[in-house]
Amino acid sequence: MVGKSREEDLEILRGCLDNDRKAQKLLYQKHFKVMFQICLSYTGDRDEAKDILQEAFIKVFTHLEKFNSKNSLEGWIRRIVTNTAIDFFRKQKRLVFLDDFPDEPDDEERGSFTFQHLTNDVILHYIKKLPEGARVVFNLFAVEGLAHKEIAKILSITEGTSKSQYKRARHLLKKWLNDYELSKQ
Repeated sequence: MVGKSREEDLEILRGCLDNDRKAQKLLYQKHFKVMFQICLSYTGDRDEAKDILQEAFIKVFTHLEKFNSKNSLEGWIRRIVTNTAIDFFRKQKRLVFLDDFPDEPDDEERGSFTFQHLTNDVILHYIKKLPEGARVVFNLFAVEGLAHKEIAKILSITEGTSKSQYKRARHLLKKWLNDYELSKQ
């Protein structure tokens, strides 16, 4: 099944490189939903997410010849979308990072939840509520799998700030998701 999808991607890619509008539409439609969710997880605003996604797909179509067909097309598109989202925040100069996030004790008395009943929509709802700096670091670390050193370099912050923002995001998400679980009992 994976081989078939990869072969489909390569066929669509060939069409896109030949400026075939149908192939371009197929590529966009195939990856729109996942990439839109990534944009939305960074910005939290549907209109901004659409703007970021549109700019990212322009970059995708402009640089398709640079794609190495030995790699995952979806992974390559994801990287472009992520970088476009980060560039969006840099241009807007909206990212605010708090260097010092106080160590707060975990609210153990709240209980421990496994979050098994949470849907992606619920999780995304709470990720969107995170302060922008914490949300971007959380996405880069937890979703994209980048190391704090890489995040620090990308965002022009210290590694400690990256770790602090991630810790802040985790703390807030844990609190909000615990509260959500308690409200459902």
